[in-house]
Order: sequence, then C-alpha cells, then structure tokens
Amino acid sequence: MKLFNSLLLASAMLASSALAQDDEVLKPVVDEAAKINESAAQSQEQINKITNQIDSKLQQFKTLNKEIEGLEVYNAQLRKQIENQKQEMTDLNDSIDEVSVIERQITPLMIRMIEGLEQFIELDVPFLAEERANRVTDLKNLMDRADVAASEKFRRVMEAYQVEMEYGRTMEAYNGILEIDGAERDVEFLRLGRTALIYQTRDASKQGVWNKQTRQWEELDSSYRTQVTKGLRMAKKQLAPDMLMLPVAMTE
Repeated sequence: MKLFNSLLLASAMLASSALAQDDEVLKPVVDEAAKINESAAQSQEQINKITNQIDSKLQQFKTLNKEIEGLEVYNAQLRKQIENQKQEMTDLNDSIDEVSVIERQITPLMIRMIEGLEQFIELDVPFLAEERANRVTDLKNLMDRADVAASEKFRRVMEAYQVEMEYGRTMEAYNGILEIDGAERDVEFLRLGRTALIYQTRDASKQGVWNKQTRQWEELDSSYRTQVTKGLRMAKKQLAPDMLMLPVAMTE
C-alpha cells in the first residue's frame, strides 16, 4: 500500500514537472499567437479604414461622373445655342443688307407717293385745302431730313394716305372763308364724304355746292336752306343722323 502511494506521488510529481516543462515550451507559442492575433486585428482595422476610404472615393467618383454627365449635356445644349445664335447673326446680317437695299428702293417710292398725293388733292374736291396742302408740304420736308429713319418717313406717308381715305367715308362741318359775288364771306362748309361739298353763309341767306365737272361753286336755291342747315347740325352731332335731300354732282 505504501508502495502504491509512493508510486502515485511520484507519478504526480512527474506529471507536474512535465506540465511545467510544457508551459515553458508553449508560452512562446502562445505569446507569438497573441502577437499574431493583435497584428491581425490591427491589419483588419487598417483594412476597414482602407475599405471605408475606397467606398468614400467610389462615392465621390460616382458623384463626379454624374456631374460630368450633366456638364456634357449642358455643354451640348450650349453648343446648339451658339450654333443657333451664329445662324441668327447670319440671318440678321442678311436682313440688314436687305433693309439697305429696300431703303434705297423705298425712298423713290415714297417721293412718288407724295407727288401722287399732291396731285390727287389738287384734283379732288377742295375741302380743307390749306390743311391738306400743309400735310403734303410737311411730308416733302420730312423726306429731306437725315435724322428721321426711313421707316418713320414711310409711316407718315401711309398715315397721310389713311387720312385721305377716311375723308371718303365721314361727314364733317367746318368754318372757312369763301369769295361770294366778289366779296369774302364767312361760311360753314358741309362735307359729305367726297360726294358733296356744300357751303352756307352764317346768316343762312346763301348756300352753294361744288360742281366736280366744272370745278366751280354753284349757288343753290333757297329751297335747300333747311336741308343744308340740317346737314350741318348732323355733322356737328347736334342732330341724330337722318336722310338729307341735297344735290350731288355726278362725274363721268
């Protein structure tokens, strides 16, 4: 029994001695493994940082790509606009050249129009003779002015023609001086478009009508006095429009 106990004790001592030796042998291995683990953790941390940086750079790259794509589209649109502007400039230059040609052509046309208007007024019924003659004179003076654009000159000529056209469809009463029986008399003129031009003295004692064929004033019978007076009041808007019985000279 004592021998068995001694064997057990010896075995335990041997085992303890062996474990101690194993610990001494394994300790460097364990320490090295710990260093490897620590190094691996540090490496993993660096890998994570690098991965985050790569993700960040990748996101920046994608963002820059989108901006570049947007800029390419914008630049393409700008190029189209620039091409259109170049075409517009070309068209504008062509138009300016055409305007210069038109201006050279339109000036003689306006002069002929003014001369035609002057002849028309001279041959027309002699209403508002001074006013109409002055309008033609103003147009002639306007044509000599260098500070007025051709477009404005043409507008004024057309405006004068428009005024003459309006005379043909309006009714008007105005005052004037007319020589009757060798003496100047203050009269009222009644214009019915270009159909008739009639005068009546202030005291309504005399009235006459312009004869387009003879181009002379002809005295009207006193029976027309009421109709002429009525027409004058209608032209002044003192009386509602109504039928008038007045002589009208027919032209061939």
